[in-house]
Order: sequence, then structure tokens, then C-alpha cells
Amino acid sequence: MQFTGAFTALVTPFKNGTVDEETYRAHIEWQIEQGIDGLVPCGTTGESATLSHAEHAQVIKICVDQVKGRVPVLAGAGSNNTTEAIELTRFAKDAKADGALLITPYYNKPTQPGLIAHFAAIAKAVSMPFIVYNVPGRTSVNLLPQTVAALKKQVPEVIGIKEATGNLCQISEVIEYCGRDFTVLSGDDFTVLPTLAIGGHGVISVVSNVAPAMMRKLCKAWRKGDIAKAQRLHYKLAPLNRAMFIETNPIPAKTALSLMGRMSSELRLPLVNMAPEVEARLSEVLKKSGIL
Repeated sequence: MQFTGAFTALVTPFKNGTVDEETYRAHIEWQIEQGIDGLVPCGTTGESATLSHAEHAQVIKICVDQVKGRVPVLAGAGSNNTTEAIELTRFAKDAKADGALLITPYYNKPTQPGLIAHFAAIAKAVSMPFIVYNVPGRTSVNLLPQTVAALKKQVPEVIGIKEATGNLCQISEVIEYCGRDFTVLSGDDFTVLPTLAIGGHGVISVVSNVAPAMMRKLCKAWRKGDIAKAQRLHYKLAPLNRAMFIETNPIPAKTALSLMGRMSSELRLPLVNMAPEVEARLSEVLKKSGIL
């Protein structure tokens, strides 16, 4: 499968309010050097909600250009407006991304048939591999396993799901109903190993922004049957995973990368920088984990 292993949900570096292309390219290159299996530009971690359409297209194009086919690029292209999602997916296809990551519509709270109609409409307009993204904590709608199975049958472009419910029963049902040929990726760094254990294929990770080699090694150890090593890495990553969500994502990830000297911690409103005392807690975790 093309979308297997550790994929980083890339942060988008900013400099004086604009996309910092030089730093972004350097971050992508470092990820590849560290052995990451794939990259995801313009996801939630990339602050896609505050990117203009022109910036959205720019960020995807930069990523694809810098990667040069060395790893798959799964471009964030979702929206709660179906027409806008079609436009963003077209950006992804035109930029030659390998697939599109499509979040379920947020705020609108569509029904399950409405979710199917949304993804079907995108596929009708722009045919390319889709990974749908289920994250009820941000969208207030849950893409149910039966609906995922219906999507697989009715919309062939839907080849997998990023599951961020944190509910292993639901993830298990998706695999049960959709089969092992359907790509199931953990959407939570906390549940990577459990998801792999029940038949998942990898993760779209936040923590791999700061620890790409470690997350990639966890996924690789599991694939090779080295359960003990995968467990060790799972517990080694656990404090970092918690730290990456000490405040709203991607505030901790960007702050950590700033502490590592890899980029500015600049965010876009309504996200703001950490208070000094919270940053100090984050720094301590990074030091104990060997990141700093």
C-alpha cells in the first residue's frame, strides 16, 4: 500500500505573516533524511484553516517539489464547503500530490448520507486517491464504520481513512467491515501501536514533526514483527505525545521546533504562543526525551 507507515502532518512555518518557503523546504528535507515514510501538507497541524487558497496551493506545490517523488505526499484538501473541497482537491491533483486527505465537513454536522454525498461529489469532480479524515473532536460529526464501508463501495477513490476518534472498537469495526486492503491510519499519536495491532497500516503523526525517526522506527518494528521494540518505542514516545497536546495542536509542535532551532514559533491568530511556564514544561519533556 502506498500510504503505509509513519506520515508527518507537517507544520507550516511562517515568517512575518507569510509562508516561510526556505524553512519549510528545510523541514521537509530533514523529515526525509530522518526516514519518514510520507508527508502531509495542509492538514490541521499545517494551520490549513488560516491559509488562503493561494497559500494552500503554494504549500502543497512546495512540498511536492521538494519531495521529488522520494516519499508519498498526501495533501490536505478538505473543507466543510463541498465546492471549496473540490477546488482544494483540484489544487492537490494539479500539484501532482499522490493523494488527498479529506476531513469530514465540520460545523455543518451533516448526516451519514450527507457525508457520503459530500465525498462522492468531490470524487465526481476530481478523481484521485482519497484518505478521509474522521476527527469528531474537531468536527462534531462521527463518520461511522458502516458509512466508511458504504463509501468504500460507492466511491472507489476512497481508499482509506485517518481515524482520530481514539476509539479502538470503532477502528476495529472499520477494518472488519472494509477489509485489510483498506488503508487505516491512526490519527492520534497515542494510538499508533494499538491501531497497528488490530490491523491498521500506520499513522498521520504530529509528534513526528520533532521525532520522525522514532515514529518511523515504531511502525517499521511492528511490520517486521519486532513487538518488543515497537512497545519500547511506544512508551518512549508517550511523554512526547502528551507534550505535543499540552496546548492546542500545532502550538506545542511549532514551539518544540523553535526550541530545536529548526524554525520560528510564529503562529496565525486565533492561535497564540505558549505562556513561558507552559513552554518550560515542554522544554523539560524534550530534554528528557533526548530531543534537546
